[in-house]
Amino acid sequence: MAEATGIDPVVLIQTYQAGIWRYLRAMGCDSAQAEDLTQETFLNVLQKPFQDLGPAATSGYLRKVAFNLFISAKRRSGKVTAVENVEELDRTWANWAGNDNGEALVDALRDCLQGISQRARLALELRFREDSSREAIAAALEITEHGAKNLMQRAKQQLRACIEGKLK
Repeated sequence: MAEATGIDPVVLIQTYQAGIWRYLRAMGCDSAQAEDLTQETFLNVLQKPFQDLGPAATSGYLRKVAFNLFISAKRRSGKVTAVENVEELDRTWANWAGNDNGEALVDALRDCLQGISQRARLALELRFREDSSREAIAAALEITEHGAKNLMQRAKQQLRACIEGKLK
């Protein structure tokens, strides 16, 4: 159906897939669930007539479909999600990610990661890439758990300030 309205499904997916996946991760999905919901988002959109009204409108529409799928998945799993917080996160994502599906944000993060210490970068990688516990991070860095917590908090503050500075 989508092709009948002049949208090339391959181009649509290539253009917006990474942004929708990032959005779902920001909403709280793990990597596998974000992948599933991203695919489901495009399946839903491509099964109906779709009119391309430009990048901002398309991105917003895809996020709304993904958002609804996310909420439905949470309901099916019986997990309670504070809708106000999810809607606030949705608004925040739209402001931060802009019309480029979060590419500028990811680029800023990559640049800013170079500005923190190797030790802090390792702590964040262990936490967010490998989902390591604070105890495991502390052991890997040979510091206390409290030290690991403080190190990661300071690193996140530095990253936030750096990214905000780059995106202004």
